[in-house]
Amino acid sequence: MTPITEVAGRRLALSNLDKVIHPATGTTKGEILHYYAVAAPAILPHLRHRPASFLRYPDGPDGQVFFTKNPPPGTPEWVRTAPVPRSDDPGARQIVVDDLPTLVWAANLVTEFHTPQWRADAPGLADRLVLDLDPGGPAGLAECCEVALWLRERLAGDGLDAYAKTSGAKGLHLLVPLAPTPSREVSAYARALAVAGEAALPGLVLHRMTRALRPGKVFVDHSQNAAAKTTATPYTLRARREPTVSAPVTWEEVERRGPLVFRLGDMPARLERHGDLLAPLTDPGAGGRLP
Repeated sequence: MTPITEVAGRRLALSNLDKVIHPATGTTKGEILHYYAVAAPAILPHLRHRPASFLRYPDGPDGQVFFTKNPPPGTPEWVRTAPVPRSDDPGARQIVVDDLPTLVWAANLVTEFHTPQWRADAPGLADRLVLDLDPGGPAGLAECCEVALWLRERLAGDGLDAYAKTSGAKGLHLLVPLAPTPSREVSAYARALAVAGEAALPGLVLHRMTRALRPGKVFVDHSQNAAAKTTATPYTLRARREPTVSAPVTWEEVERRGPLVFRLGDMPARLERHGDLLAPLTDPGAGGRLP
């Protein structure tokens, strides 16, 4: 029998709680749901008001993994959706994870959470910039940290504050709160940053996605600033054999150049110690303006 749980006044059917989802650590679906319930005060401000895309892995990362934007069949009527017109579906809508019941319901589907750089009430008007630092072996996290520190200084020169989080995989994400700015302008500025990084650190930084050029370098992926793109939401679990989290990190940790891998069980203590290191990204008054 599927247990029924009440979450903030909503009745939820939570299924297969003993099912192992992350095989390297034996992490169960029940433990995943507990993580999101505990992390809700930190993750919800980063999900709220943004149309969410789900990367689902209901049988773990070794099973079927699929990306979905449309609300799945059986979505409760109380789950908020917002219109997100697409060229192939002008009437498309996406889920907005605004509250704890919606978060727990969505986590029960076993999903990574991904969000765009804009809010549902202002599509295509970015309130943050993101740079995804992706190392090509043998480069790794230490090289990503070096590039992140250069980018932080470069952004500061333009009057912009940068914040860092792990990707939850092998790289880093840099995020910058912005006053609302058209996505095309943010995309152009982000690309210029990546190009400047390659000019300043030619043996380390790459601004193009070309696979053949990537070994030993850090690809500064600026493309996620396009209005149609999304990025892994802060605090989301990733669809990997271990339950790694896309976790905010301090600049002191970046300066130490790793290791920066955080798992589900690490996060309660980090949140108690640091709070939400990315809180400025959710403050409407904290955004800087592009030069």
